[in-house]
Amino acid sequence: MPFSKPRLSFWQIINMNVGFFGIQYSFGLQQSAVNPIYDFLGAKPDEIPWLNLAGPLTGLLVQPIIGALSDKTWHPRFGRRKPYFFIGAIMCSIALFLFPFSSELWMAAGLLWILDAGNNTAMEPYRAFVADKLDSSQQATGFQAQSFFTGFGQTLANLSLFLFPMIIVGHSGKIPNWVFASFMVGAVCSIGSVWWSMRTTPEIPPTEEELKEMRSKPLNLLTPFTEVFSAIKDMPRIMWQLALVYLFQWYALFCYWQNSSKSIALSVYNTTTDNKELYEKAVSLAGSVNAWYNIITFLTAFALVGFARKYSPKWVHFFCLLIAGLGFIAFPFIKSVPLLYVAISGFGIGWASMMGIPYLMVVREIPKERYGVYMGIINMMIVIPMLLQTVTFGYIIKHFFNNDSGKAILFAGVLLLVAAVFTSFIRYKKPTGDIQLPAPPPGH
Repeated sequence: MPFSKPRLSFWQIINMNVGFFGIQYSFGLQQSAVNPIYDFLGAKPDEIPWLNLAGPLTGLLVQPIIGALSDKTWHPRFGRRKPYFFIGAIMCSIALFLFPFSSELWMAAGLLWILDAGNNTAMEPYRAFVADKLDSSQQATGFQAQSFFTGFGQTLANLSLFLFPMIIVGHSGKIPNWVFASFMVGAVCSIGSVWWSMRTTPEIPPTEEELKEMRSKPLNLLTPFTEVFSAIKDMPRIMWQLALVYLFQWYALFCYWQNSSKSIALSVYNTTTDNKELYEKAVSLAGSVNAWYNIITFLTAFALVGFARKYSPKWVHFFCLLIAGLGFIAFPFIKSVPLLYVAISGFGIGWASMMGIPYLMVVREIPKERYGVYMGIINMMIVIPMLLQTVTFGYIIKHFFNNDSGKAILFAGVLLLVAAVFTSFIRYKKPTGDIQLPAPPPGH
């Protein structure tokens, strides 16, 4: 008789996903604060993509390998997925604590490698952990809970960039003092939230059959590599289709994250990074704008489940990419601060979809005993476009866009529209049961 997973309450699902808050607070700082730190340390716009090489390269190397290892791991005390995302959270906390002390570009770039390795060690085992715990009727709620905490964590990270400069002034060397506060809070959130999820949510032990299978294929140095290549060979068609969407989608997002502060400096303040005082204001405003899109993300994340039930995940993702792309296209031309928040709201809805909806299309077509490795492969589909961006976009922005960050974001908007078109061609298995809607939070 097949094993039936116990149904969890809405708040059990929330507790299970709290760790995403800390991981995504860390990622929010990486998106919005690391590139301004590079700017403060004297990096040129065409050098920024190369300085972000750590993200896609560690994701490409770390996530599928860690995912494959977690599939083959079980310890009665420590579990299957928990050891990996706990170690990842510790690495993130250490890197976040040290980051504001960067005195040269090489130090900041080196710490980004540690930060990204930690984030990537934590991310896919955590996604697999959610898939392990929930049956098909609750997976939509689980993945959108991840979107909620993604938005919440990144919102607070970006708000710290907006609020702390108002109350913490001065510089320590080349780095503004408010950076220290933002990153210290991130260091505490990273480990604290993951600890909470580990404490409140036990893992489901493998069945005797699964344990027998694990013991018959013990771990060795080649295990993760053979698992990854085997999984790619057996990959369902929908994942190849999604890879094409992700090629344009994630290339575009890296263009935005690297250039949002500098684009605002040009459009709102009519300045560049050379004017340190005005550029700090642009960084602060960018933190507020990015916090706003993340507020939109966690406010809309659960609503998208209902739309996915009614209209299908594919068309929800298509629409979200469409409005995100239009928002990016408008963004560099806006000189009015309130209109920046209107334009970026489309990306907030798009980001909510990106963090959860594609997984609904994929999870039903991959075997549960290989969740870890396939979640890692999905991350490969994310980081390969980012890797392409880091090695190609420096040339593009210098020679085609004259180092104009506004044009970089316009380009990102066009790429999101292309991703939306390819989303419309995806074919996937429709769920046999209904998508389970979450209970509304208090006050709603």
